[in-house]
Amino acid sequence: MKTSATILYLSHGGGPLPLLGDPAHTDMVATLEQVARDIGKPSAILVISAHWEESVATVTTGASPELIYDYYGFPEESYQITYPAQVEPELANAVLSALTDAGIQAIGDAARGFDHGLFIPLKIMYPDADIPCVQLSLLNSLDAEAHLRLGEALQGLDYDNLLVIGSGFSFHNMRAFFAPDTPDAESKNIAFDDWLTDTCTDTTLTESVRRSSLRDWEQAPQARYCHPREEHLLPLQVCYGLAASAANTSYRCKILGKHASMFLWQPGPAA
Repeated sequence: MKTSATILYLSHGGGPLPLLGDPAHTDMVATLEQVARDIGKPSAILVISAHWEESVATVTTGASPELIYDYYGFPEESYQITYPAQVEPELANAVLSALTDAGIQAIGDAARGFDHGLFIPLKIMYPDADIPCVQLSLLNSLDAEAHLRLGEALQGLDYDNLLVIGSGFSFHNMRAFFAPDTPDAESKNIAFDDWLTDTCTDTTLTESVRRSSLRDWEQAPQARYCHPREEHLLPLQVCYGLAASAANTSYRCKILGKHASMFLWQPGPAA
């Protein structure tokens, strides 16, 4: 690995449902709880969420961000969820510096809150909300190469005991979530998920091949079936750009009846 940070790409499920006792998210909740045990408690968390796109890389800099309930049509309790994590100014500034030092235009946003790509998984993993957090946007170009470079720029981050989370969903075909389950649909889901797991974890791959595969992800089996729009995959490209190595651990679970994966990179000799 090119960094001392712990890096996690996670699948965050459907809106607030993981926090509402939805049975189709039971496996996901258990998986995230296990991941948190595997990681331990970080000193700060940087989240790249699928639910924030900007023309320029943008970082939250406000001290106490409000929550953005960026989902619709759920029970009233979904809009009463709290997660009072604070922003870590030192980390926000370090992220901005790392990006600009690498030649990537980056700006701070003091008004932007935390979206559900942050507060839903973190309320499961670290429910006390006592770890300072910072969010970094995706780029609205949705270009895989640009997001790999974004992650590579973050290799310049120097922050002790940092957890970097790419919060997306390894399967994100909204129509398929609401369509009847069929053997064909499941085989398409599994074909892409198997490719993704092999690409992220196979230690026999060179990093040049792994990087090229993630850049050219549309060529993977059933790629566009699983990701008609790629915003929920791109946090993975950022994670890999930062790690520049095979993931140590993969987790597969069922979410909303679909196979989904998460990938963990941990620093140390095993990485």
